[in-house]
Amino acid sequence: MTSPVSIDIQDNIAVITMDKPPVNGLGQALRSGLQEAYQQANNNDAVNAIVIASAGKLFCGGADITEFGSKAAGAEPSLPNLLNTLEESPKPIVAAINGMALGGGFELALACDFRIALPSAKVGLPEVHLGILPGAGGTQRLPRFAGVKFALEMITSGKPAAAKKALQAGAIDRLHEDDSNFLDAAIQYAKELVENNTAPRSCAAMDVDTSDVDAEYFETFRKSIARRNRGLIAAEHCIQAVEAACELPLHEGMKKERELFTVLVNSPQSRAQRHLFFAERAATKIPGVDPKTPLRTINKVAIIGSGTMGGGIAMNFLNAGIETIILDLNAEALERGVGVIRKNYDISAKKGRMSEADVEARMGLLNQTTQYDDIADVDLVIEAVFENMDIKKAVFKTLDEVCKPGAILASNTSTLDVDEIAAATKRPEDVIGLHFFSPANVMRLLEIVRGAKTADDVLMTTLKTAQKIAKVPVVVGVCFGFVGNRMLEPYGREASRLLLEGATPAQIDRVLTTFGMAMGFCSMIDLAGVDVGYLTRQGNLDNISHDPSYGALGDKLYELERFGQKTGRGHYIYEGRDQKEDPEIVELTQQIATDLGIERREISDQEILERTIYSMINEGAQILDEGIASRSSDCDLVYTNGYGFPIGRGGPMQFADETGLDHILERLKYYQENLGQHGQFWFKPAPLLEKLVAEKQKFSQYVPQQH
Repeated sequence: MTSPVSIDIQDNIAVITMDKPPVNGLGQALRSGLQEAYQQANNNDAVNAIVIASAGKLFCGGADITEFGSKAAGAEPSLPNLLNTLEESPKPIVAAINGMALGGGFELALACDFRIALPSAKVGLPEVHLGILPGAGGTQRLPRFAGVKFALEMITSGKPAAAKKALQAGAIDRLHEDDSNFLDAAIQYAKELVENNTAPRSCAAMDVDTSDVDAEYFETFRKSIARRNRGLIAAEHCIQAVEAACELPLHEGMKKERELFTVLVNSPQSRAQRHLFFAERAATKIPGVDPKTPLRTINKVAIIGSGTMGGGIAMNFLNAGIETIILDLNAEALERGVGVIRKNYDISAKKGRMSEADVEARMGLLNQTTQYDDIADVDLVIEAVFENMDIKKAVFKTLDEVCKPGAILASNTSTLDVDEIAAATKRPEDVIGLHFFSPANVMRLLEIVRGAKTADDVLMTTLKTAQKIAKVPVVVGVCFGFVGNRMLEPYGREASRLLLEGATPAQIDRVLTTFGMAMGFCSMIDLAGVDVGYLTRQGNLDNISHDPSYGALGDKLYELERFGQKTGRGHYIYEGRDQKEDPEIVELTQQIATDLGIERREISDQEILERTIYSMINEGAQILDEGIASRSSDCDLVYTNGYGFPIGRGGPMQFADETGLDHILERLKYYQENLGQHGQFWFKPAPLLEKLVAEKQKFSQYVPQQH
């Protein structure tokens, strides 16, 4: 097998080159190759200095993710030991950073004595997104080179920094503008160091400069990022590691870093975050579909509808540099919608998130029309009109007549039958569902709804397009609500029923936000619109009409025109941004409960959590059993990216695996037996859940049958 590392001696400079596509992942083979090449260079008296470079377009992407959880991940040379060896080199080492240097890749560069980079390069330590911290010296070396503030922000945010910013901080020593002779420049830099008798730099001999931070800095920083972390523990451990760098010698700081790393890597939160990392990569692999399927070309996109959703969808494509045309038959609504897009971009420019030139470039890609004939040449059209089957079918009938052969026809439906929509055309193979989440220009999730006749190339093209517009795509099957809204239904059903049984909106929301949900159910409905929930229920009456308590409070709020935040009244009272409890809600729930013969009682926090979250999990099991989702981790991606489920719990199915499916099943059966007729009907355990418990398996081990 060809070694992933080569060594070449040029004018007494040893050039060690990493060549392990696609990202120079620091697996055991690459680590061993680096150590052997270093020893060869160090033992060669003709070598005066060493350059570590990359044969690819990036320097090093960090750990080899294929080794996560295996013995190879910790096999010698371990990354910390390898980097300590480089740190102690008697010959100066230059890292030639020609592209991304992330995670262990940046730690590798920091273990070198000097760093030269292209201006286009970026460096970063994103481990916090996996629920861990840099465990090979990153929290100890970076503060010594770049100071506390730069290091703390990079490590706790996980965001990469441009080479110029890293140069200003001291994390990089030199920039070289010309990428055509970058390696030559790195070699020349090493020669200069030798000629100037520049000694190797040892972090062990360096202290962290704390002159620009006061005694309260770390506590102030903790408070400043508390909201961003939402209960995640990794950032706090990162802070403790950087504090250790300020207080301890390098070798003691490294020991503290390793202790903190070990705590994190063995925590449920890190398991959850690593689960989501792999889930995002698995979601693009569709069972039964060749990943090399030729794609259709998407150069021009049309959006039907200029409302909030249509405008938000359009912004995704404009941001990606794709020509977009918005069609709305109402000229006034169209002008208003385009104006909102312009306003959104102007606000971003005022906040410094983009330049005025960027705003004009995006708006220059946007066209508008009131005529269907003007979208005849688009490659992809996304319908974003009112959630009504008859209206959508009429739109698709027109699109079928107008759009060119091979154009992809997509519906931004949140619940409706994509197959029925496709049947309104003569080309159902070109039809697919693209369920964007509001606000569409912000939310990362995109449910891609695969119809019975959707062509493979349509499916794969929309997957790739979703990634191009920075979405997390999850392919789902056709059923009412798909994955996200279908799993939301029992969650909301139980929250609403608990209000009738004696809980208050504030109690329910407190329990759910304490668990980690971004919003409580009642607050979420008030934000989305009580009227939206009512209209959704009207489309699902066949499944709920037997239960008069189902959505009874929501129906009453709709009748009273208490639509939520937009009317100042919903489950709460709203005065500007202030949310207040409303005594009238208690009176309403008492009256409805009396009318329906529902006994009111004191509800425990545990019951609220179990009935809402466990019902959601049970529905997820049924979705898997029906093949609506390709894997349980797809359900987790939907919920963490679209519904505010806590990342630190990894999604509902990962949470169930972590909690124990036997416990979930036992509690569902408890409520089935103790909630009367409601429990008997709604808490029947999914057959798959019972099967997995009997076989002592987890959701993550189950491979659904595709129907």
